[in-house]
Amino acid sequence: MYKLMIVDDEPQILEGMKRILDWKRYGFSRIETCESTEVAISKAVDLLPDVAIFDVCVGKNLGYETIHRLNELQIPTKYVIMSGYSEFKYAQEAIRCGVKDYLLKPIERTKLQQVIEKIIVEDLHGTVGNMNSESMNKDPVLGVSYDNLSKLVNRILLMIKTEYAQNITLKSVAERFQMNSTYLGQLFLKESNMKFSEYLMAYRMLLAQERIQSTDEKISYIALSVGYNNLNYFYTHFHSFFGKSPSDLRGKG
Repeated sequence: MYKLMIVDDEPQILEGMKRILDWKRYGFSRIETCESTEVAISKAVDLLPDVAIFDVCVGKNLGYETIHRLNELQIPTKYVIMSGYSEFKYAQEAIRCGVKDYLLKPIERTKLQQVIEKIIVEDLHGTVGNMNSESMNKDPVLGVSYDNLSKLVNRILLMIKTEYAQNITLKSVAERFQMNSTYLGQLFLKESNMKFSEYLMAYRMLLAQERIQSTDEKISYIALSVGYNNLNYFYTHFHSFFGKSPSDLRGKG
């Protein structure tokens, strides 16, 4: 029903934003991503998105300048800006462009949720029904509400959901946080009842399951897309997790 466009020059951020919310349950049937403002303008003219989320800086260009240009073209889109900068001048320019909200990175899931729900109700004249239900705010692997997890664990989960296709490890995450990996692993295990590696595998398996059942992509491509360079390793994990092979799952999909 709704169309969404996300604009950021970092592919990891684009992937993370596509998965930070269950967009389908909010009625977004189409999601387009752009890594440059030039592509964003072209796609916006063609797509006429209901909502567009822009990074404040896309390459050498400023997101709000592109929004201003799209406003001049009378594109009927509601805009949200995300930014790693808290300087007032950026927020001020965004407000002048009629941006609905200005969210600081790393994006907090609940804040984005509130902004999207507000746009759907107030601007798109839609309804969110039971979108605020607990199930919307549950982690797909843990089955628990994000609100029941600490800010640190939520940040770890967001990193996994953004970088699962890469060689992400507990050690690499700990280095980013400037923390001891053993200590961080213990914290994660205590809150989630899963080791970091177990959660990462489970999340990758759920993504692989979704793609196997909803696309005709080759299994080897899907394995690579969820972070497995070794196909045999992927098959072993998949069978261990689901009790069947990827081809069996697709055949019964």
